[in-house]
Amino acid sequence: MNAHEDHAGRDAEATSGGEPPERAAHHGHVGMEHGAHASVASLPQASGEAHVGHVSLPEANGGAHEDHSGHMGHAGHAGHGDHVGQFRRLFWVMLLLAIPVVAFSPMFADILGYPLPDAAWVGWISPVLGTVMYVWGGKPFLVGAVDELKARKPGMMLLIGLAITVAFLASWGAYLGILDHRLDFWWELALLIVIMLLGHWIEMKSLAQTSSALDSLAALIPDEAERVEGDTVVSVPPAALEVGDLVVVRPGGRIPADGQIAEGSADIDEAMVTGESMPVRRGVGDPVVAGTVATDSGLRLRVTAVGEQTALAGIRRLVADAQNSSSRAQRLADTAAGWLFWFALGAAVITAIVWTMLGMPDDAVIRTITVLVIACPHALGLAIPLVVSIATERAARGGVLVKDRLALESMRTVDTVVFDKTGTLTRGKPVVSAVVPADGFTSDHVLALAASAESDSEHPLARAIVRAASHLSLSPASDFRSSPAEGVSAMVDGTSVAVGGPYLLERRGVSPLAAADAWGGSGSTVLHVLVDGQVAGALSIADEVRPESFDAVRALHARGIRVVMITGDALPVAQSVADALDIDRVFAGVRPEDKSARVAELQSEGRRVAMVGDGVNDAPALAQADVGLAIGAGTDVAIASAGVILASDDPRSVLSVIELSRASYRKMKQNLWWAAGYNLLSVPLAAGVLAPIGFVMPMAVGALLMSLSTIIVALNAQLLRRLDLRPGAVAGAGAGAGAGDAGRRADRAEISVSPR
Repeated sequence: MNAHEDHAGRDAEATSGGEPPERAAHHGHVGMEHGAHASVASLPQASGEAHVGHVSLPEANGGAHEDHSGHMGHAGHAGHGDHVGQFRRLFWVMLLLAIPVVAFSPMFADILGYPLPDAAWVGWISPVLGTVMYVWGGKPFLVGAVDELKARKPGMMLLIGLAITVAFLASWGAYLGILDHRLDFWWELALLIVIMLLGHWIEMKSLAQTSSALDSLAALIPDEAERVEGDTVVSVPPAALEVGDLVVVRPGGRIPADGQIAEGSADIDEAMVTGESMPVRRGVGDPVVAGTVATDSGLRLRVTAVGEQTALAGIRRLVADAQNSSSRAQRLADTAAGWLFWFALGAAVITAIVWTMLGMPDDAVIRTITVLVIACPHALGLAIPLVVSIATERAARGGVLVKDRLALESMRTVDTVVFDKTGTLTRGKPVVSAVVPADGFTSDHVLALAASAESDSEHPLARAIVRAASHLSLSPASDFRSSPAEGVSAMVDGTSVAVGGPYLLERRGVSPLAAADAWGGSGSTVLHVLVDGQVAGALSIADEVRPESFDAVRALHARGIRVVMITGDALPVAQSVADALDIDRVFAGVRPEDKSARVAELQSEGRRVAMVGDGVNDAPALAQADVGLAIGAGTDVAIASAGVILASDDPRSVLSVIELSRASYRKMKQNLWWAAGYNLLSVPLAAGVLAPIGFVMPMAVGALLMSLSTIIVALNAQLLRRLDLRPGAVAGAGAGAGAGDAGRRADRAEISVSPR
């Protein structure tokens, strides 16, 4: 019997309060291949979401968002990376063209007071290159403006399109002598296009997608399945399997389809599926799902579901539905742009009417065109993207990767944070939490004997024991044997050492240590160590709570945020962790496909929910939550379903996201007020509202004020760099700041156990 077949049966027998065998019937997720890549960026969660206010390059439109109905139908997502590249190239080309346009513009030369060369060709530089910029560089904005007109939803694109079109026509009119020479806006047209392209390039870059949750789900199924046909075994694609087929799964192999075990038994590794660290023993008649791994023994299973009826397909639908149904806040900049469009248009109409009625039609044309050109401040195009870009960079330094800026914006409103237990609040792998020696032995002696006996095993519990004894000197073991029922045995220093669960004690006719009885009630796995048939000691193996989790929960409470834990583990395990961390509310025994329902339940209570998880089973809940935060060490599916990724395993990073959200939102509002405030001031002045007292703002001054507004917005955004988002610093800043802890503890023991 191989070394992988050692701890079979331990988890079913030795784990009190662990996951019951029938839970496997409800695991609707799949595991990850070892070589699967982890992605850290994606477009916003709603795969079909229309990004109002974004520029769409014509070349990229066709690949925007493909249908997610099939496993392999996601090629269209690759277009977003190229989309960003096209914006980058377009920006740099337009910047190069803008230099001569601005430098040879008569108005710009007059503002700075330098002479232009006295040559005929000089006068053609700005009109020719400016026309190229308008047609080529302005095309994305013009297309967007037309789309907004068709949709009857004026916004940023229409405002930009109106400004550059009026500037373009007025500049040509001035050059050809049709309009007043003061309407030469070539330099303003060039700067407007370049700065708006820069803003949208920054924004597209922050939203660029490198992976799809549904692509990752499709990649989790093995490429081949071994189907039994008579006396032979034939390799076929998983898609060719039918209900009733008998399939062979080799030791260490992934299960290709949902089924029921017909022959054999094995420890099934469901860690990548459920997020739970302990493998579960499955035998004849037990259900298993695609993507899980038979770690130690071969199996034969009867296929029970194929195609869209499988648990994988169900989870895929859950992820897609939750993503597509998630509401999205309207962009602040687009809202401001929509109002500014009507403000500018109304101001222009009033300006034209008033100046015409005053008997000055020439001034009416000049004032109206000036109002329309300067109504689109450069600052408005940079107000949000600059803040997002700097916030994203600061977040990365603090261990947070922001994929969806709307998720970052929403985090400031969260009043409930839901943590998945395993791998998030706990380390997600078994560790030796306690050792109790019998009379005549010491703790180190018992641990060393157990580690020596387990040294040839690859079982997760064996690895935990060996790691715990890494500081001890281990004796070599010989005659290693393993039994699916009992555990392992070996000869160590001439003595027989056996390590196993309750069945081992029953077979050897010995009693467990009384001191170890309490461990089972806390959900720990209890293993006894026998030396020459007598109990030498006992080991408690549990999923260790992260030290950082205590600080995270305490700091969240200090900010008035409710903390909820959700887990598939049974009540004793959940209760022990909840008691240790002072969790407000616990959902225990939750099936993987029901986690999103628990998040929805909290939302139905009027709560704004952030979900933190790492497993494939967390993906629907991450998508359902108002904000999804994935642990960076988690699966591709969890990462791609979340709006924010915590690059480290430190749960205190949630606090970094909250602080960054609040700070960046403040900066967004400040920048929008600066940008909009410029309009509220400059448009009336440009229209000549103070003309009765002898003041009419020169167009050059209006243009300079526009540039000043842009500079102020840029500098204000830079202030975000002062934020210290290191998890330790943020958690420490919130310590002791809370109120109402007594009331919170009074209702903290609110625990829900999902029915099986």
